[in-house]
Amino acid sequence: QVQVVESGGGLVQAGGSLRLSCAASGRTFSRYAMGWFRQAPGKEREFVSAISRSGTYYADSVKGRFTISRDNAKNTVYLQMNSLKPEDTAIYYCAARIDYGVPHTRTYEYDYWGQGTQVTVSS
Repeated sequence: QVQVVESGGGLVQAGGSLRLSCAASGRTFSRYAMGWFRQAPGKEREFVSAISRSGTYYADSVKGRFTISRDNAKNTVYLQMNSLKPEDTAIYYCAARIDYGVPHTRTYEYDYWGQGTQVTVSS
């Protein structure tokens, strides 16, 4: 069982930056693939970014602006978000699953989810 807790959301102006953090419980964090997803009002939850043994992955909408990274010593994954746009406004969720060394970019692939952190980008 893994518990994940997101932090770092907030209100930022367009063009600004935020760094989200996701702290995970457990002693086997390195065995897990980690993903970031987001859900805007009235929309389905969508993939943002993921990190696994096979590499890092990004949605086209955030490629070049967002960077995912992890610190296994701290059981934490980060999402650095630069050049934020109003359309990035959403609740951002962190998720975890056992890493099988392949891209994990679908919501249904993940077993453990955090409660989410709100990101609001004003124009």
